[in-house]
Amino acid sequence: MNDEGLGINGERLCGILTRRAFVRAALASGAAILAGRAARVFGAVSEKTTAAGENSIFNIGGDLLVNRLGFGAMRLTGEGIWGWPPDRENARKVLRRALELGANLIDTADAYGPETDELLIAEALYPYPKGLVIATKGGQIRPGREQWVPKGDPEYLKQCVDKSLKRLKLERIDLYQLHRIDPKVPMEDSLGALKEAQSAGKIRHIGLSEVSPEQVERARKTVPIVTVQNRYNITDRKWENTLSYCEKEQIGFMPWAPVGGTRGMTNATLEKAAKDHGVTIYQLGLAWLLHRSSVILPIPGTSSLTHLEENMAARKIQLTEEEWKTIDALASRA
Repeated sequence: MNDEGLGINGERLCGILTRRAFVRAALASGAAILAGRAARVFGAVSEKTTAAGENSIFNIGGDLLVNRLGFGAMRLTGEGIWGWPPDRENARKVLRRALELGANLIDTADAYGPETDELLIAEALYPYPKGLVIATKGGQIRPGREQWVPKGDPEYLKQCVDKSLKRLKLERIDLYQLHRIDPKVPMEDSLGALKEAQSAGKIRHIGLSEVSPEQVERARKTVPIVTVQNRYNITDRKWENTLSYCEKEQIGFMPWAPVGGTRGMTNATLEKAAKDHGVTIYQLGLAWLLHRSSVILPIPGTSSLTHLEENMAARKIQLTEEEWKTIDALASRA
Protein backbone atom coordinates (compact mmCIF):
# COMPACT_ATOMS: atom_id res chain seq x y z
CA MET A 1 0.00 0.00 0.00
CA ASN A 2 1.40 3.43 -0.84
CA ASP A 3 0.30 7.04 -1.01
CA GLU A 4 0.43 7.04 -4.78
CA GLY A 5 -2.22 4.35 -4.85
CA LEU A 6 -4.47 6.55 -2.73
CA GLY A 7 -3.81 9.60 -4.84
CA ILE A 8 -2.87 11.78 -1.87
CA ASN A 9 0.84 12.25 -2.64
CA GLY A 10 1.96 11.52 0.88
CA GLU A 11 0.20 14.55 2.35
CA ARG A 12 -0.99 13.22 5.72
CA LEU A 13 -0.83 13.81 9.44
CA CYS A 14 -1.02 10.85 11.86
CA GLY A 15 -2.88 8.81 9.25
CA ILE A 16 -5.49 11.55 8.71
CA LEU A 17 -5.71 13.89 5.72
CA THR A 18 -5.06 17.58 6.15
CA ARG A 19 -7.91 19.82 5.06
CA ARG A 20 -6.16 20.82 1.85
CA ALA A 21 -5.44 17.20 0.95
CA PHE A 22 -8.99 16.18 1.77
CA VAL A 23 -10.49 18.75 -0.57
CA ARG A 24 -8.21 17.56 -3.36
CA ALA A 25 -9.02 13.89 -2.67
CA ALA A 26 -12.73 14.59 -2.43
CA LEU A 27 -12.75 16.34 -5.79
CA ALA A 28 -10.86 13.46 -7.34
CA SER A 29 -13.20 10.81 -5.98
CA GLY A 30 -16.00 11.63 -8.41
CA ALA A 31 -18.68 11.06 -5.79
CA ALA A 32 -22.13 12.17 -6.91
CA ILE A 33 -23.28 15.44 -5.36
CA LEU A 34 -26.95 15.98 -4.63
CA ALA A 35 -28.50 19.16 -5.99
CA GLY A 36 -31.15 21.61 -4.77
CA ARG A 37 -31.55 21.91 -1.02
CA ALA A 38 -28.55 19.67 -0.44
CA ALA A 39 -26.22 22.36 -1.79
CA ARG A 40 -25.98 23.82 1.70
CA VAL A 41 -25.02 20.46 3.16
CA PHE A 42 -22.56 19.21 0.56
CA GLY A 43 -19.63 21.47 -0.24
CA ALA A 44 -16.20 22.75 0.66
CA VAL A 45 -15.04 22.66 4.26
CA SER A 46 -15.29 25.95 6.15
CA GLU A 47 -14.16 27.03 9.60
CA LYS A 48 -17.76 27.03 10.86
CA THR A 49 -18.78 23.57 9.76
CA THR A 50 -17.66 20.02 10.31
CA ALA A 51 -17.53 17.77 7.26
CA ALA A 52 -18.05 14.05 7.71
CA GLY A 53 -15.14 13.38 5.37
CA GLU A 54 -12.78 15.89 6.94
CA ASN A 55 -10.85 13.11 8.71
CA SER A 56 -11.13 10.87 5.70
CA ILE A 57 -8.07 8.62 5.98
CA PHE A 58 -7.18 5.96 8.55
CA ASN A 59 -3.98 3.99 8.95
CA ILE A 60 -4.76 0.31 9.62
CA GLY A 61 -2.00 -1.45 11.50
CA GLY A 62 0.46 1.36 10.89
CA ASP A 63 1.02 0.59 7.20
CA LEU A 64 -2.35 0.45 5.41
CA LEU A 65 -3.77 3.86 4.55
CA VAL A 66 -7.44 3.59 3.59
CA ASN A 67 -10.22 6.00 2.83
CA ARG A 68 -12.51 5.71 5.84
CA LEU A 69 -15.71 5.15 3.87
CA GLY A 70 -15.27 1.75 2.32
CA PHE A 71 -17.54 -0.80 0.68
CA GLY A 72 -19.08 -3.98 2.08
CA ALA A 73 -19.49 -6.58 -0.66
CA MET A 74 -21.81 -8.95 1.22
CA ARG A 75 -25.00 -7.84 -0.55
CA LEU A 76 -23.59 -8.57 -3.99
CA THR A 77 -24.42 -12.25 -3.53
CA GLY A 78 -27.79 -13.93 -4.09
CA GLU A 79 -30.84 -13.58 -1.86
CA GLY A 80 -30.13 -14.45 1.75
CA ILE A 81 -26.38 -13.95 1.12
CA TRP A 82 -26.58 -17.27 -0.70
CA GLY A 83 -25.29 -18.24 -4.12
CA TRP A 84 -24.59 -16.06 -7.12
CA PRO A 85 -26.43 -12.77 -7.70
CA PRO A 86 -29.20 -12.77 -10.32
CA ASP A 87 -27.26 -10.18 -12.32
CA ARG A 88 -23.59 -11.05 -12.08
CA GLU A 89 -22.43 -8.27 -14.39
CA ASN A 90 -24.25 -5.67 -12.31
CA ALA A 91 -22.38 -6.91 -9.23
CA ARG A 92 -19.09 -6.45 -11.04
CA LYS A 93 -20.13 -2.95 -12.12
CA VAL A 94 -20.94 -2.00 -8.53
CA LEU A 95 -17.51 -3.14 -7.38
CA ARG A 96 -15.73 -1.19 -10.10
CA ARG A 97 -17.83 1.90 -9.43
CA ALA A 98 -17.06 1.72 -5.72
CA LEU A 99 -13.37 2.09 -6.54
CA GLU A 100 -14.06 4.93 -8.97
CA LEU A 101 -15.88 6.76 -6.19
CA GLY A 102 -12.93 6.51 -3.84
CA ALA A 103 -13.52 3.33 -1.82
CA ASN A 104 -10.24 1.49 -1.42
CA LEU A 105 -11.27 -0.76 1.47
CA ILE A 106 -13.52 -3.65 0.44
CA ASP A 107 -14.88 -6.03 3.07
CA THR A 108 -15.96 -9.58 2.34
CA ALA A 109 -15.92 -13.09 3.88
CA ASP A 110 -15.69 -16.69 2.74
CA ALA A 111 -19.18 -17.22 4.24
CA TYR A 112 -20.79 -14.74 1.84
CA GLY A 113 -22.25 -16.96 -0.84
CA PRO A 114 -20.50 -19.01 0.51
CA GLU A 115 -17.35 -18.26 -1.51
CA THR A 116 -19.09 -16.46 -4.38
CA ASP A 117 -18.45 -13.00 -2.96
CA GLU A 118 -14.69 -13.44 -2.98
CA LEU A 119 -14.85 -14.88 -6.49
CA LEU A 120 -16.89 -11.87 -7.68
CA ILE A 121 -14.30 -9.45 -6.31
CA ALA A 122 -11.53 -11.18 -8.23
CA GLU A 123 -13.66 -11.33 -11.40
CA ALA A 124 -14.39 -7.61 -11.24
CA LEU A 125 -11.15 -6.11 -10.00
CA TYR A 126 -8.19 -8.40 -10.68
CA PRO A 127 -5.48 -7.36 -11.41
CA TYR A 128 -5.99 -5.10 -8.42
CA PRO A 129 -5.07 -1.40 -8.51
CA LYS A 130 -2.39 -0.07 -6.20
CA GLY A 131 -3.68 0.91 -2.79
CA LEU A 132 -6.71 -1.40 -2.75
CA VAL A 133 -7.17 -3.22 0.57
CA ILE A 134 -9.35 -6.34 0.51
CA ALA A 135 -10.41 -7.44 3.97
CA THR A 136 -11.91 -10.90 4.26
CA LYS A 137 -13.05 -13.15 7.09
CA GLY A 138 -13.07 -16.80 8.04
CA GLY A 139 -14.33 -18.88 10.93
CA GLN A 140 -18.03 -19.11 10.21
CA ILE A 141 -19.72 -21.78 8.10
CA ARG A 142 -23.05 -21.83 6.23
CA PRO A 143 -24.76 -25.24 6.45
CA GLY A 144 -27.87 -23.63 4.92
CA ARG A 145 -29.27 -20.35 3.61
CA GLU A 146 -30.27 -18.94 7.00
CA GLN A 147 -27.56 -20.65 9.04
CA TRP A 148 -24.38 -19.04 10.37
CA VAL A 149 -22.28 -21.28 12.61
CA PRO A 150 -18.91 -20.33 14.19
CA LYS A 151 -16.07 -22.73 13.40
CA GLY A 152 -12.73 -21.82 14.90
CA ASP A 153 -10.78 -25.07 14.64
CA PRO A 154 -7.15 -24.16 13.90
CA GLU A 155 -6.76 -26.58 10.98
CA TYR A 156 -10.01 -25.37 9.47
CA LEU A 157 -8.92 -21.73 9.73
CA LYS A 158 -5.62 -22.51 8.03
CA GLN A 159 -7.59 -24.00 5.14
CA CYS A 160 -9.85 -20.95 5.07
CA VAL A 161 -6.87 -18.63 4.62
CA ASP A 162 -5.44 -20.72 1.79
CA LYS A 163 -8.77 -20.96 -0.02
CA SER A 164 -9.47 -17.22 0.30
CA LEU A 165 -6.03 -16.49 -1.13
CA LYS A 166 -6.85 -18.68 -4.13
CA ARG A 167 -10.33 -17.26 -4.72
CA LEU A 168 -9.15 -13.66 -4.39
CA LYS A 169 -6.01 -14.32 -6.47
CA LEU A 170 -3.81 -12.82 -3.78
CA GLU A 171 -0.39 -13.75 -2.51
CA ARG A 172 -1.16 -12.10 0.82
CA ILE A 173 -4.41 -10.89 2.40
CA ASP A 174 -3.97 -7.40 3.86
CA LEU A 175 -6.59 -7.86 6.59
CA TYR A 176 -7.93 -11.22 7.71
CA GLN A 177 -10.64 -11.18 10.37
CA LEU A 178 -11.89 -13.96 12.62
CA HIS A 179 -15.56 -13.88 11.67
CA ARG A 180 -16.76 -15.07 15.06
CA ILE A 181 -15.15 -16.45 18.18
CA ASP A 182 -16.13 -20.10 18.41
CA PRO A 183 -17.33 -20.84 21.97
CA LYS A 184 -16.22 -24.46 21.51
CA VAL A 185 -12.61 -23.54 20.72
CA PRO A 186 -10.23 -21.52 22.92
CA MET A 187 -9.70 -18.13 21.32
CA GLU A 188 -5.95 -18.56 21.63
CA ASP A 189 -6.07 -21.70 19.47
CA SER A 190 -8.03 -19.99 16.70
CA LEU A 191 -5.82 -16.92 16.75
CA GLY A 192 -2.73 -19.11 16.92
CA ALA A 193 -3.65 -20.52 13.51
CA LEU A 194 -3.98 -17.00 12.09
CA LYS A 195 -0.71 -15.99 13.71
CA GLU A 196 0.96 -18.94 11.99
CA ALA A 197 -0.49 -17.84 8.63
CA GLN A 198 0.73 -14.32 9.34
CA SER A 199 4.25 -15.57 10.08
CA ALA A 200 4.15 -17.50 6.81
CA GLY A 201 3.39 -14.28 4.92
CA LYS A 202 -0.14 -15.30 3.94
CA ILE A 203 -1.87 -12.47 5.82
CA ARG A 204 -0.62 -9.05 6.84
CA HIS A 205 -2.93 -7.99 9.67
CA ILE A 206 -5.54 -9.66 11.87
CA GLY A 207 -8.92 -8.39 13.04
CA LEU A 208 -11.89 -9.61 15.07
CA SER A 209 -15.65 -9.41 14.71
CA GLU A 210 -18.48 -9.01 17.24
CA VAL A 211 -16.31 -8.83 20.33
CA SER A 212 -16.19 -7.07 23.70
CA PRO A 213 -13.26 -4.96 24.94
CA GLU A 214 -12.28 -7.82 27.24
CA GLN A 215 -12.13 -10.23 24.32
CA VAL A 216 -10.01 -7.84 22.27
CA GLU A 217 -7.66 -7.37 25.21
CA ARG A 218 -7.36 -11.14 25.62
CA ALA A 219 -6.78 -11.65 21.90
CA ARG A 220 -3.97 -9.09 21.84
CA LYS A 221 -1.98 -11.30 24.20
CA THR A 222 -1.72 -13.80 21.33
CA VAL A 223 -1.46 -11.57 18.27
CA PRO A 224 -1.73 -7.85 17.39
CA ILE A 225 -5.32 -6.86 16.57
CA VAL A 226 -5.71 -3.93 14.16
CA THR A 227 -9.47 -3.87 13.52
CA VAL A 228 -12.75 -4.81 15.14
CA GLN A 229 -15.96 -5.34 13.17
CA ASN A 230 -19.10 -5.07 15.33
CA ARG A 231 -22.69 -4.15 14.58
CA TYR A 232 -23.07 -0.41 15.17
CA ASN A 233 -25.02 2.50 13.71
CA ILE A 234 -26.72 5.72 14.72
CA THR A 235 -29.70 3.92 16.28
CA ASP A 236 -27.92 0.76 17.50
CA ARG A 237 -25.03 1.45 19.86
CA LYS A 238 -24.85 -1.81 21.74
CA TRP A 239 -21.09 -1.94 21.22
CA GLU A 240 -20.32 1.61 22.36
CA ASN A 241 -17.88 0.19 24.93
CA THR A 242 -15.93 -1.63 22.23
CA LEU A 243 -15.79 1.51 20.12
CA SER A 244 -14.43 3.45 23.11
CA TYR A 245 -11.75 0.80 23.57
CA CYS A 246 -10.81 1.00 19.89
CA GLU A 247 -10.58 4.79 20.11
CA LYS A 248 -8.25 4.55 23.08
CA GLU A 249 -6.03 1.96 21.38
CA GLN A 250 -6.32 3.42 17.85
CA ILE A 251 -7.78 0.19 16.49
CA GLY A 252 -9.94 0.52 13.39
CA PHE A 253 -13.65 0.01 14.12
CA MET A 254 -15.58 -1.34 11.12
CA PRO A 255 -19.31 -1.12 11.88
CA TRP A 256 -21.36 -3.72 10.06
CA ALA A 257 -25.00 -2.79 9.33
CA PRO A 258 -23.88 0.88 9.33
CA VAL A 259 -27.28 1.93 7.98
CA GLY A 260 -29.36 -0.64 9.83
CA GLY A 261 -28.87 -3.76 7.71
CA THR A 262 -32.04 -5.82 7.24
CA ARG A 263 -33.69 -3.87 10.06
CA GLY A 264 -33.35 -0.64 8.11
CA MET A 265 -33.41 2.85 9.60
CA THR A 266 -37.07 3.78 9.66
CA ASN A 267 -37.15 6.42 12.36
CA ALA A 268 -39.55 9.33 11.89
CA THR A 269 -37.49 11.79 13.91
CA LEU A 270 -34.28 11.08 12.04
CA GLU A 271 -36.15 10.96 8.72
CA LYS A 272 -37.34 14.51 9.36
CA ALA A 273 -33.86 15.66 10.38
CA ALA A 274 -32.40 14.19 7.20
CA LYS A 275 -35.10 15.80 5.08
CA ASP A 276 -34.49 19.15 6.74
CA HIS A 277 -30.85 18.92 5.69
CA GLY A 278 -31.66 17.78 2.16
CA VAL A 279 -30.19 14.28 2.48
CA THR A 280 -31.48 10.74 3.00
CA ILE A 281 -31.56 9.09 6.41
CA TYR A 282 -28.95 6.62 5.17
CA GLN A 283 -26.59 9.40 4.13
CA LEU A 284 -27.12 11.08 7.48
CA GLY A 285 -26.38 7.80 9.27
CA LEU A 286 -23.12 7.32 7.38
CA ALA A 287 -22.07 10.91 7.90
CA TRP A 288 -22.81 10.54 11.62
CA LEU A 289 -20.52 7.50 11.80
CA LEU A 290 -17.69 9.38 10.09
CA HIS A 291 -18.22 12.31 12.45
CA ARG A 292 -18.61 10.12 15.55
CA SER A 293 -15.01 8.88 15.65
CA SER A 294 -11.89 9.04 13.50
CA VAL A 295 -11.32 5.28 14.02
CA ILE A 296 -14.69 4.32 12.47
CA LEU A 297 -14.44 2.76 9.01
CA PRO A 298 -18.01 2.33 7.70
CA ILE A 299 -18.48 -0.37 5.05
CA PRO A 300 -22.01 0.13 3.67
CA GLY A 301 -23.05 -2.48 1.15
CA THR A 302 -25.51 -2.43 -1.73
CA SER A 303 -26.15 -4.08 -5.07
CA SER A 304 -27.50 -0.83 -6.53
CA LEU A 305 -25.31 1.64 -8.40
CA THR A 306 -27.66 4.47 -7.42
CA HIS A 307 -27.52 3.62 -3.74
CA LEU A 308 -23.75 3.22 -3.94
CA GLU A 309 -23.36 6.75 -5.28
CA GLU A 310 -25.70 8.11 -2.62
CA ASN A 311 -23.73 6.33 0.11
CA MET A 312 -20.38 7.62 -1.09
CA ALA A 313 -21.71 11.18 -1.29
CA ALA A 314 -22.23 11.07 2.48
CA ARG A 315 -18.53 11.90 2.90
CA LYS A 316 -19.23 15.48 1.87
CA ILE A 317 -22.04 16.25 4.29
CA GLN A 318 -21.31 19.36 6.32
CA LEU A 319 -23.12 20.24 9.52
CA THR A 320 -22.22 22.52 12.40
CA GLU A 321 -21.25 21.02 15.73
CA GLU A 322 -24.57 22.19 17.15
CA GLU A 323 -26.47 20.43 14.35
CA TRP A 324 -24.55 17.23 15.03
CA LYS A 325 -25.35 17.48 18.73
CA THR A 326 -29.03 17.88 17.93
CA ILE A 327 -29.05 14.87 15.59
CA ASP A 328 -27.14 12.79 18.11
CA ALA A 329 -29.67 13.65 20.80
CA LEU A 330 -32.57 12.75 18.48
CA ALA A 331 -30.94 9.41 17.65
CA SER A 332 -30.26 8.64 21.30
CA ARG A 333 -33.98 8.96 22.00
CA ALA A 334 -34.95 6.82 19.00
